[in-house]
Amino acid sequence: MTTVKNIYDYINSIAPFETQEEWDNSGFIIGDFRKEVKKVVLSLDATKNAALFAKSVGADLLLTHHPVIFNGIKEIKKDSAVYQLVNGDVAVISAHTSFDKAKDGINDNLAKLLGLENTRTLENGYVVVGELEQEMSIDDFAQFVGGVLDTKGLRYTDTDKLIKKVAVGGGACGEFVQDAMNNADCFVTSDLKYHEMLDAKENGWAVINAGHFETENMPFLMIKEKLETLFCDVEFIIAPWENPVLDI
Repeated sequence: MTTVKNIYDYINSIAPFETQEEWDNSGFIIGDFRKEVKKVVLSLDATKNAALFAKSVGADLLLTHHPVIFNGIKEIKKDSAVYQLVNGDVAVISAHTSFDKAKDGINDNLAKLLGLENTRTLENGYVVVGELEQEMSIDDFAQFVGGVLDTKGLRYTDTDKLIKKVAVGGGACGEFVQDAMNNADCFVTSDLKYHEMLDAKENGWAVINAGHFETENMPFLMIKEKLETLFCDVEFIIAPWENPVLDI
């Protein structure tokens, strides 16, 4: 029999919750550690739709990247994700910044999706640097990234230099642009503001703003295969949740 605690212990073994940032709220958030788990729903975000889906399929556990509760809450209303999860007796485990930094976590998986070789993690713990098999122009590489990650609204800065060494930082890693560009020809990340992109252009840096959802969703869901191998008595289901930000 698999319990919530069993799955928590596995996640903790590959992405120790003690490594999360102080402001984060990764870990066991809702439910009963002793609860038997027969069905798990995986979702990047712990949205109300994800909660309702988990309830509708009779899930025992919702496993997410972004925590359902970041800060203290003063009220729990009926139309909230927290209410729906508690009401449906769905436990929640979230692995956020701990999984970002983990071996085979978000950034390692993002590097794998982009086909990077000879990868290494920079001292900041988040950014992973690797090499493309062949050099590419920034236009070709940006198109490649957009195709792999299914990014519709990708933005990037131009450069005449060919791209060989690539740094990746899934989600909001704008604070690491300088570090990334000191070690690579191009940085693939997300959530960069206009002036951050402008500064990158002024510095001659090739930066690709590929979207928060896009740079984390597939890298997070790659954990499903390992979970299925370890917990053969549990059904793992990916929530039918797409990027909430629409593009024309």
